[in-house]
Amino acid sequence: MLIVAALYHFTRFTNPAALRDPLLTVCEAHGIRGTLLLAGEGINGTIAGNRAGIDRVLAHIRSLPGCTELEWKESSAETMPFGRMKIRLKQEIVTMGQPDVDPAASVGHYVDPAEWNALITAPDVAVIDTRNDYETGIGTFEGAVDPGTKTFREFPDWWRQNAHRFHNKRIAMFCTGGIRCEKSTNYLLSQGVTEVFHLKGGILKYLEEIPEEESLWQGECFVFDQRVSLTHGLGQGRHILCHACRRPLAPEDRARPEFEEGVSCHRCLHEYDAPDRARFRERQRQFVLAEKRAAQRED
Repeated sequence: MLIVAALYHFTRFTNPAALRDPLLTVCEAHGIRGTLLLAGEGINGTIAGNRAGIDRVLAHIRSLPGCTELEWKESSAETMPFGRMKIRLKQEIVTMGQPDVDPAASVGHYVDPAEWNALITAPDVAVIDTRNDYETGIGTFEGAVDPGTKTFREFPDWWRQNAHRFHNKRIAMFCTGGIRCEKSTNYLLSQGVTEVFHLKGGILKYLEEIPEEESLWQGECFVFDQRVSLTHGLGQGRHILCHACRRPLAPEDRARPEFEEGVSCHRCLHEYDAPDRARFRERQRQFVLAEKRAAQRED
């Protein structure tokens, strides 16, 4: 069984490029795969590997400037959910496009999973899902507001257009692991909202700690790796990805006539032209051939 560690930490890296190669060396030396993002505002990503390897990489990350208080969330996978190890340099570790937003300076009130249900069912609380539309489409909290954003960058505009809807309300926000809430709560504080709360550890921590019979979560939680979705207890869900548009698909979606493996689904059928579809079919053909060769080598 492999360990999957999702992590982020806001801190000031004066030279994130200098951190990349040593971190990559440690990951590769211990068989760790996944994606990590480095920026001047910190580190973000998900990695997978055996227990010893994950522990070694986490120790290295905690040794980076300002990262001694690093927290992460663990789940498991029967097979490696990543193809290789990537460490990318970015302007932001989660892109909001608001240069004045600084989660290291201030964020909303953290709410532990055990206290979350009581908060979001209070009559004076508005619950906002800060994730993208394809994520909210397969699961969210009962009664949550879905902004319908395609990217996190759209959230500030959505708030400016909809802030009047939440007059005299306390705001409770959530996302997959917590990183988008760190930025969105800091943004709302800058907009004059005084009572802002967010789910500590995100949906993943809630699904890990709260028994299904007590849960207000409905559906599955999208994750950015080959497992695609997780359920209560962080078990693997039933979704796969459309490899054309990268949206999650349930089994019933794959039974629809618009679905063609690796080429299209009902959501993206009209988003690509004929040359795109030809490229996708060739890519899928090459993928199937590679799988067959790998199977033959194992035999």
